[in-house]
This record gives sequence, C-alpha cells and structure tokens, in this order.
Amino acid sequence: MPPTTASARATQTAGVAYAGGAYLLWGVLPLYFLLLTPTGPWEVVAWRVLLSLAFCLILLTATRGWSAFGVIIRQPKLLGWTALAGILIYVNWQVFLIGTLTGHVVETSLGYFINPITTVLLGVFVLKERIRRLQWVAIGIAAVAVVVIVLFYRSFPWIALSLTASFGVYGLIKKKIGPAVDAVSGLTLESFWLIPIAVVQLILVATTTGITMGANGPWHAALLAFAGVATAVPLLLFAAGTRRINLAIIGMIQFITPIMQFIIGAAVLGEPMPVERWAGFIIVWIAILVFVIDLLLAARRGRRSAQPELV
Repeated sequence: MPPTTASARATQTAGVAYAGGAYLLWGVLPLYFLLLTPTGPWEVVAWRVLLSLAFCLILLTATRGWSAFGVIIRQPKLLGWTALAGILIYVNWQVFLIGTLTGHVVETSLGYFINPITTVLLGVFVLKERIRRLQWVAIGIAAVAVVVIVLFYRSFPWIALSLTASFGVYGLIKKKIGPAVDAVSGLTLESFWLIPIAVVQLILVATTTGITMGANGPWHAALLAFAGVATAVPLLLFAAGTRRINLAIIGMIQFITPIMQFIIGAAVLGEPMPVERWAGFIIVWIAILVFVIDLLLAARRGRRSAQPELV
C-alpha cells in the first residue's frame, strides 16, 4: 500500500474516531445531567459556562496556545463572531438542560434529528448554496413531520426547534470563522463572553431556590464540577474530527446522538410516546433516510468523477 494511501486512511480513521467519540458523548449527556439532580437547569448552565472556561484556560496553558489566542483577540471582527457564537451555544445549552431536566429528552432528540436538514436550509438561504433535488425532498418531509406533531400531538415542539435553530446557526458561524480560530481558543472566548450571564444566573438561583454546589455531598459536588470537562471534551473532539473527514461522513455519523437520546428518553426514562408522536418521528426518520441516501449518492458520484484523475 503506498504511504500516501496509508496516511490518508489513518487520517480518516482518526477523524471517524474523534467525531464518533463526540457524538457518543453528546448522546449520553442526558443521563449525566440527570445525575446532577436536584440542581436545576439554570444553575447547571451557569457552572457549565464557568467551568468550561476554567478547563479551556488550563488547556491553553498545557498546549501552549496563548500565542494563537493573542492573535485572535487583536482582531475585533473575530471577537464579535465568537461573542455571537457564545450567545447561540448558551441558548442551545440552556434549552437542552431545560428539556433534559423536565422530562423532554425525546423532544431534544427530535431537534438533533432535524439539525442536518436545518444546516442545509441555512446553506441555501444564508450562503446561497444550491442543493440537490433529494435534499429538497428531505426538507419537505421534515416540514410535514413538524406540522403533524403540532396538529395531532397538539404540542408545539419549541425545545426541538430552538435546539436545531441555535446549533444550526452556531455551526454556520463556526464555518464562517473557519481556521482563523482554533477549537480551544474559540470555546475559551465563547465561555468568556457568557460570564456575566452565568454570574447573574447564580445570583438569581442563590436568592430563590438556593445554590446546590457543595450542599448535597462530595459526590454530587464532584459530578457538578465535572460539567466543564463534559462540555468541552465533545466540542474539542468534534473539531478534531471535522478537520480530518468530509461533511458527508460527518452527516451520517451525527445521527448517533439523537438516536441515543431518543432511546434514553423513550426506553430508559419512559417518556410518553403516543401514536401521534410516533407518527411525527417516523416521518422525520423518512426524511433522514432520504437525506442519507442523497449523501451516499453524492459521495459515489464524487468517487466516480475523481477516478480518471487517479489513473
């Protein structure tokens, strides 16, 4: 096997491992956050912000990333983009925690099932990208699923739609920033901008229900302190994976997370799944099947067009 081929395969294998690890960790996060009871979603997110920042500062020191960080903070435009990314990831974290800790894990999975299709729509309307016919079909089917859930289940899926919108636009901003901001520096800045929000939330929690950090034994305190690592590690693995494999592979791997969350919500936690809700999810899964088929066909066409160049 030529060294270049072996190197390319090793890079792709590593990319799949990194991205797969990220999506697996995101898939089990609902179980981790449920272990933090009685800590509420507002306090969890506040600690998540502050502890993620602390963990990233340690990583910047350990990886000698301060010089690259210094270059970034001298560019006001990049700082503005990281601030906007911080707000979006805050919304995503807060809605996800509210959903997880109030018995709506299944609905959070719906948001991440729809997310790839949301990303395609953002590409069309924001980046003016052209998409293929099957992708339009998948978008149409997903829209029907949302209508079915709203009309027949009689519940507007605000958690799912908020999650897919916030993470979709967050991904769009990360793509716009591109390689100008590395993963650790980006997460450091995003967490930094959220410090005022986190502090205000902790003050409000302290004056209402009371801070739970340290009030429920050392095991609970240790789990809550781990929130920063649990937040940062999947994001860093995701960044490492996307640099090594193409978006078609990422598009298929990312369904690991909502599948795991759906199983946790429906089978493990026993959240209600009436016929109307099943109908909505089945329609979403049909949309995903069409979406994946389109990715596979596009990848096959890409290999065929590249074949003459390799001969």
